[in-house]
Amino acid sequence: MNPRIIELTVPPKTEVRLRHSLALRWFHWLNVPLLATMIWSGLLIYWAYDPYEIRVFGHPFLHFFPAPLYKALGIEGRLAEGLGWHFLFMWFFALNGLVYVLYLGFSGEWRHLLPIKGSLKEAIQVTLHDLYLSKAHPKIEGYNGAQRFAYTGIILAGAGSLITGLAIYKPARLQWLASLMGGYQFARLLHFALMIGFVLFFVVHIIQVARAGWNNFRGMVTGYEVAKVEEPA
Repeated sequence: MNPRIIELTVPPKTEVRLRHSLALRWFHWLNVPLLATMIWSGLLIYWAYDPYEIRVFGHPFLHFFPAPLYKALGIEGRLAEGLGWHFLFMWFFALNGLVYVLYLGFSGEWRHLLPIKGSLKEAIQVTLHDLYLSKAHPKIEGYNGAQRFAYTGIILAGAGSLITGLAIYKPARLQWLASLMGGYQFARLLHFALMIGFVLFFVVHIIQVARAGWNNFRGMVTGYEVAKVEEPA
């Protein structure tokens, strides 16, 4: 008789590691209510003049935004309120972004966020994998190429929103800035496009956090994550 072979599965060892610093978490979570207030108050302002739409072969395809949406969200007739909230929270949003960029510079954290050699190829691989178009997923420590491009892009978008916002806030006093942005109308269009970009980033970000699981979310809340310890064979 052949001896019975019993296979034992030994659970992998784990350890608690620091994933995100307190400062990084502070800037991250403070941006949530600030950006939400900026977008909401921006819609109150946009209601007064909403010319933007996507046309296909000269015909309207998508208008930003339909009148029923304004009515459902209670946005109608609140222009003055929107201006007040928008220009107030603009300064908090700008201050938080400025301190965040300074922190990245002085702490050296920028090295983990900026795209490096091979980031583009890595970003394409990660994107194809997330879209279920490829089974290959590169094993990456820290931020992958897609995240590096996304996080760098969102910082630039924040700076762009501030600059274009100032250009349309004071177009007469800051005429040089409005001219640099291509004029008042183009600056307003760019400001609106950046807002749409923030919303899309937020949606994708939430989906990716949900896919990554509880451990990743816990790391952004507490700063620590539970990681497997690889032992030599």
